[in-house]
Amino acid sequence: MFGAVVVGVGIAGRVRIRDLLALQSPAETFSVKGFISRRSLEAQQGVSQISAEEAVSRDDIHVAFICTENESHEENIRMFLQAGKHVCVEYPMAMSYKAAVELWDLAQEKGLILHEEHIELLTAEYKQMKKAVEGKTLQEGNFHFTGGALKPGFGFPAFSGIARLTWLVDLFGELSVTAATLEERPTDSYSKMTAKLMTTNNRPLTWVEERGPGLPRAKNISFHFDSCSMDEIPAAAGGSVGIFMQDLLLFSAKLNGTLSPHQVHAEKRRILHCLELADRIRKLCQTSTETL
Repeated sequence: MFGAVVVGVGIAGRVRIRDLLALQSPAETFSVKGFISRRSLEAQQGVSQISAEEAVSRDDIHVAFICTENESHEENIRMFLQAGKHVCVEYPMAMSYKAAVELWDLAQEKGLILHEEHIELLTAEYKQMKKAVEGKTLQEGNFHFTGGALKPGFGFPAFSGIARLTWLVDLFGELSVTAATLEERPTDSYSKMTAKLMTTNNRPLTWVEERGPGLPRAKNISFHFDSCSMDEIPAAAGGSVGIFMQDLLLFSAKLNGTLSPHQVHAEKRRILHCLELADRIRKLCQTSTETL
C-alpha cells in the first residue's frame, strides 16, 4: 500500500482525490494521507490538508500527485524525488527538455517512478481515431486546436498544448520541426502558434494552437492518407472507466512492477521527444519574433 499526497486541489486535484479514495480498500494500491494547497482549506472529500514540509518528511507517504499549474511542476517534482517519493505529474513535467531529462535522471538515480500523465491518449475519441488511422499512410495533415485564454502559469503554447503534439507523435511517429511562428496580442489575451512538422517519411503536418477569450474549445483535424481523408474526429461512446482512473491504474502498474519494461521505455521516449519538439518550436517562434 502506497501512502499518497495530492499537491494542488483544482479540478484535476479533486478528481485525483476522488479516484484515490476509490482505490483505498486493503486490496488496492493507494492510501490518501493528505493534500497540499497554497490556500488554507477545509477537508476535501474527507482528506485533510497538510504542509509540504510534513509530506516530504513522513515515512508513510510514498507517492506525490502533482496537480498544480505547469510552471511549478518541475520544482515540486524535484522536491519530492529528493525526498525519496515516487511522482505522478500532469503534463508537461517541465517547461524545457533539459529540465525533464534532469528530472528523469534524478528519478533513476533514486530508484523512483516518475510518471507523466497523458489522459488525452486514454479518451474514447482518441482510441477510436487511432484505430481509424492504423495501417494508413499519411500524405499530409493539419491539427488546429482552439480554446479560451490561458491562465497565468501555464507556459509557452507548445508546452501548455503538448497534449495535441502527443496525439500527432502517437499517431504518426517521431517528428521534426521545420518552422514555427507565434502571433500574440497580450492586451486581448490572444495567441496563435503555428508549427510546421515533418514525419520521418517527409510528410508535412501543421499544428495550430489558438487561444483567446470566446474561442470554443475544439479540435479540428484534416488528415489526408493514401486511401482516404479524415476531416473530423470519429465519435465514440465513453468507457466505463474514467480517463484519470485509467491513468491512475497505469501508474499503479508501474509502482507494482507489472508494466513491461518495453512499454515503460517507449512511453519515456515519446514524452521526452515531445518535450524536445516543444523546445524547438519555442526557439523558432522566438527567433521569428526577433527578426520582425
